Amino acid sequence: MNQLRRRTALIAAAVLTTTAFAAPSGSAAPAPTGAPPDNLAASLRLPKFAAGRYVVTLADKPLATYQGGVAGLKATKPAKGRKVDTAGADAKRYSSFLTSRHNQIAAAVGAKASRHYSTAINAFAANLSGQQVSQLSKTPGVVAVTPDQLHVALDDKKPADFLKLSGKTGVWSALGGTAEAGKGVVVGVVDTGIWPESASLSGPKLGTKPATAADPYRPYRSGSTIVMHKADGNDFTGSCEAGEDFTADLCNTKLISAKYFGDAWLGATPPEARADYASPRDGEGHGTHTATTAAGRAGVDVAEGGINFGTISGVAPAAKIAVYKALWEGKDGVGSGGYTSDILAAIDQAVADGVDVINYSVGSIFESEHTDPVQLAFLSAASAGIFVSAAGGNSGPDASSLDNTSPWVTTVGASTVAPYEATAVLGNGEKYAGLSTSVATNVSSKPLITGEAAKTADATAYDASQCLPNTLDAGKAAGRIVVCDRGVGARVAKSAEVKRAGGVAMILLNLTDQDMVADSHSVPTVHLNTPGSLSVKAYAGTPGATAQLAPGNLTSQTTPYPQMADFSSRGPSLSSHGDLLKPDLAAPGVNVLAAVAPPTNDGHSFAFYSGTSMAAPHIAGLAALYLAKHPDWTPMMVKSALMTTTSDVKTASGAVDNDPFARGAGEVQPSRMLDPGLVYDSGDTDWLGYLEGSGVNTGTGVPAIDPSDYNAPSIAVGQLVGTQTITRRVTAVTGGLYRATVSVPGMKAVVTPSILNLQAGQTRSFTVKLTQDTAASNETTSGWLTWQGAGTSVRSPIVVVPTSVLAPASVSGTGASGQVSFDVTAGKAGTPIRSYGVVSAPLVPGAVPAGAADADLPNYPVTVTADTKAVQWNIKTVDPAGSIWMVLYKVVNGQMQLLSFEGDGSNQASATVAAPAPGVWGVLAITLSNPPGADTTQYTMQSNVVTASSGSALQVTPPVTPAAGKPFQVTAAWSGVRTDQRSIGFVEFPNRAGTVVTIN
Repeated sequence: MNQLRRRTALIAAAVLTTTAFAAPSGSAAPAPTGAPPDNLAASLRLPKFAAGRYVVTLADKPLATYQGGVAGLKATKPAKGRKVDTAGADAKRYSSFLTSRHNQIAAAVGAKASRHYSTAINAFAANLSGQQVSQLSKTPGVVAVTPDQLHVALDDKKPADFLKLSGKTGVWSALGGTAEAGKGVVVGVVDTGIWPESASLSGPKLGTKPATAADPYRPYRSGSTIVMHKADGNDFTGSCEAGEDFTADLCNTKLISAKYFGDAWLGATPPEARADYASPRDGEGHGTHTATTAAGRAGVDVAEGGINFGTISGVAPAAKIAVYKALWEGKDGVGSGGYTSDILAAIDQAVADGVDVINYSVGSIFESEHTDPVQLAFLSAASAGIFVSAAGGNSGPDASSLDNTSPWVTTVGASTVAPYEATAVLGNGEKYAGLSTSVATNVSSKPLITGEAAKTADATAYDASQCLPNTLDAGKAAGRIVVCDRGVGARVAKSAEVKRAGGVAMILLNLTDQDMVADSHSVPTVHLNTPGSLSVKAYAGTPGATAQLAPGNLTSQTTPYPQMADFSSRGPSLSSHGDLLKPDLAAPGVNVLAAVAPPTNDGHSFAFYSGTSMAAPHIAGLAALYLAKHPDWTPMMVKSALMTTTSDVKTASGAVDNDPFARGAGEVQPSRMLDPGLVYDSGDTDWLGYLEGSGVNTGTGVPAIDPSDYNAPSIAVGQLVGTQTITRRVTAVTGGLYRATVSVPGMKAVVTPSILNLQAGQTRSFTVKLTQDTAASNETTSGWLTWQGAGTSVRSPIVVVPTSVLAPASVSGTGASGQVSFDVTAGKAGTPIRSYGVVSAPLVPGAVPAGAADADLPNYPVTVTADTKAVQWNIKTVDPAGSIWMVLYKVVNGQMQLLSFEGDGSNQASATVAAPAPGVWGVLAITLSNPPGADTTQYTMQSNVVTASSGSALQVTPPVTPAAGKPFQVTAAWSGVRTDQRSIGFVEFPNRAGTVVTIN
């Protein structure tokens, strides 16, 4: 269904979310059968032609990647190992040229550029009308016109050294201790800002004397600029930007720069709707948490809520932190996040300042295309030698729920750590262990009561069971341990309600199998999962029920770790069509303790957060350690070293997790990362060739490569028909003789050459030939390629989807009689080719007014069964001057999942689903404007459904696949088809793959 999730430049404004939906009955709906519920109005957005603020990306290269070509303007791309020079004469001239182009292109459509970007991306922001968006989308030199949409922080609100960085044999010791680990490296954090008073950010004040040879990396002030010489030989130049409750003297020798970017958010959010500071100060806590996780000071004592958690340290404690606040907090969380234009400004500045690493714990609600402005800005950052670590997303365990999946970005999934546990001991003697960071000492035996049993007179039983604010009666809850159900409401808000009502402790219950989280709660709390949670709830409802809470796990059952967190987003990546494995790897992201902003964390200076937001800064910190030791290494060399030295992830049973779309290359293993043996490097040419091979015209003349041949430290083939040979190249960090072993279940795999004899620094290419053997078609299989030698092993994951046939999703023809031919490649010879249809459903009249409430949009659902071969909806306005769209959706687990907008603003649109999975699919009719003089847009809708019983008026040749792995031609012919309306048929290949044939 990849084609259903595509987002072209003209529909990128669609915000695709889910909402409650009652599945209709019946196989088809010839007329509107009801509307989505009212809350769809809060989530559905109109297509991009709506007026608003946009980012316009242009084809000319930015300063970071411009290699010349414009008459009179010299190249500005920095030499390898050098930072972008934004202050030089050549840079200023080229930047002026780009700004002039921005103004010209904007003026040509009657618009005005409000913000210019030239360092990491060549783009401008502007307020545009729908007509201006349409005009700019067709303007030569314009790559994309993207809505200035909101991005959100990816968190889900025991200091054990789970990465094994400390100790005599730890990584810090190997690098010279915590005072040296990350020294000379600057980690840039694009996030919600910083709480500068945190103990994890403490350090000596900045002086004004330049660094000396004895202390070359000491930052100092030069006027309002903060300067630090770096390990790579460049200077970092930042500043401490004053603002609300933030002064320039709050920076120090640890926090060496802090700036904020909020033109779009502050402009769109009235003061009364803000819960933030108009300054670099963190109004939420997320940015402080990620920054201090990556590079917080070493040996900080933490005691919160009466519990001493010992000392904590950032991953790269000697690295410096530069903050770029681009995410903002709205009142009660409403409107929180950051707009694209603000985020671009932050990245642009980070590249210009000269950071070595960028941590980006931010994401969108759907996967960003590789040509998204933020992703292109990261391409320029990587080209300038900056390592980018990005959170994969918290929409797991659903498939294809990732964001930040570009090849030049290191995409990080979240794994668990050694659990911080406590045990609920019931009065009947049963014991259940769960997660807790708030049970420091025994909570003695107390009466046990459910939330619903403790409800106030005005509260509903359901709300009280969730322990929502003001639902518990103090007369019933005081002095008791309260059982609260997980579900509606923040987890920490439930314990706050228990405390308000006088409860002494809480047992938080998962009513279905979910992850457990050790939050910083207001009262001692243990979080339990099924099935134990259900037993606790049942017991709590019995007369005289009691319980006590004890620290630690008092049961005989242990929790394996690391496991992939349920919330961690999964692949396959839709932007890469499965030809690039994402996430890249996993890192700790559950119950991570780090500094936060006290005002928004119940007064706590430190808190446990969970999310891929917490996993990404672990990788950012490890990259900083690497670049301190190897300042001349490229970002992709560092990425390769991290990916090829991983360890296995486990399942809940303790077995090895074999899902590559969850764990990528596996759990990062710092103890091995500094000895990678071989690395898979890549750079500008590889990235541009990958884009060209993915169908993106980069305008650079770089030859296209098959995306599967991009030199990643992993191998992925989204559709393998018969046989495919993949090319890789490795560079030896340690010289020696390396021998390959490869295994992919159900596939024949051959590595050529299988032995590499390399000197240090030498690069060699090799191939991996994959042939479908016993692997089932259209089912993912995965394995490993390992190079062993020079005292180490270099492991790369392989993931393949062998496919029975490659065929177009749809073809079309005209006439009462006729035929259409198309090319097909089959993975196996002699398999049948069948045809179904032709079907032409009646045209049903309908109408929709412009600006109709989302709940009033006409809805056309179809219930798909195993016998359904294809569905196509066709809509056309009665007035040729009308404009109509459709929103395609699928109902998943009772929720309406919006898939795409279909249409181009003309008077007709079509949505086609080939071989749909069983369930409810449908479309909503929508218009942006009515025809002149009309109150509504009148149209006709046609819902064509081809099933196994639709006959075989469509004749297909040949009847079987003639050969394997070689293209052949299939012809579909028809006769006696009506020409006054559209008809469809379906050509079916093995494994329900097929091609929709649209006629007239």
